[in-house]
This record gives sequence, structure tokens and C-alpha cells, in this order.
Amino acid sequence: MSFRPAAAVLALLLSVCTLVMAPPAAQAAMDYAKQVLIGADFSGREMQGVTFNLTNLREADLSGSDLQGASLFGAKLQDADLSNTNLRDATLDSAVLDGTNLNNAVLEDAFAFNTRFINVTISGADFTNVPLRGDVLKTLCAAADGVNPVTGRNTRDTLGC
Repeated sequence: MSFRPAAAVLALLLSVCTLVMAPPAAQAAMDYAKQVLIGADFSGREMQGVTFNLTNLREADLSGSDLQGASLFGAKLQDADLSNTNLRDATLDSAVLDGTNLNNAVLEDAFAFNTRFINVTISGADFTNVPLRGDVLKTLCAAADGVNPVTGRNTRDTLGC
């Protein structure tokens, strides 16, 4: 009796099982770099690690989205809604936030040193460990109030006002 056919069948079964039971491949983060997305609706989405570098997001709705680790380098976020958004570990450097709603957003450990914050609303926002220039910090402290509903931290305390 030959064991070759049985070994071949066993090898085939093992390969099929490996393919069927293999974990799904990791999904690559979406890349929206250098696009014009004026008024786009990204509200309530899971968008960890997404790239919006140099993207025009004027009047976009990103409220309630999970943008942890996202890159918004140089993004134009005038009049955008980022309320209740998770921006932990996000890159906001060189972004323009003018009239942007950051109410109850969590920006913990985000990088925003050269970000322009003009006429932003930040009630309840959490800026824990966010490096900010002195002039920006002064402006944000003047508008800071509230407690973040996710982290329980006072906005003024997270800014070090």
C-alpha cells in the first residue's frame, strides 16, 4: 500500500485550511492627500491612520469620527466640524483651523506646533501633551472652557492655562 496519494491529499487539505483560516490582511489606511473635499461628510467614521495631507476640507463634517493617528499635515479645515472627534496621536502640523469646531474633541498627544488656530471653538476639548506655540496657547486659553466628556479633563488644565 502506497502512502503517496494519502500524503498528497493531506498536503492539499492543509493548504486549503491554511488559506481559509488565515487572518484577513490588514487594511491600508485611506489616502486623501492633496484632494479638494469641500463640504465632504466623514461624520461618525472609523478612519484611524487616514491621510489628509494638504487636503482642502473646508466646511467638511468629521464630527464623531475616529481619526486616531491620522495625518492632516497642511490641511485646510476652515469652518470644518471636528466636534466629538478622536484626534489622539494625529498630525495637525501646518493645518489651518479657522472657524473650526473642536468642541469635545480629544487631541491627546497630537502634533500641532505650527497649526493655525483662528476663531476655533474648543469647549470641552482635550489638548493633553499637545505641543503648541506660545502665541497659539495664549489665544486658545482665552477661549478654553468645559470638560471633555471622554477623558473627564478640563480644557484649561489640558492647555496648562
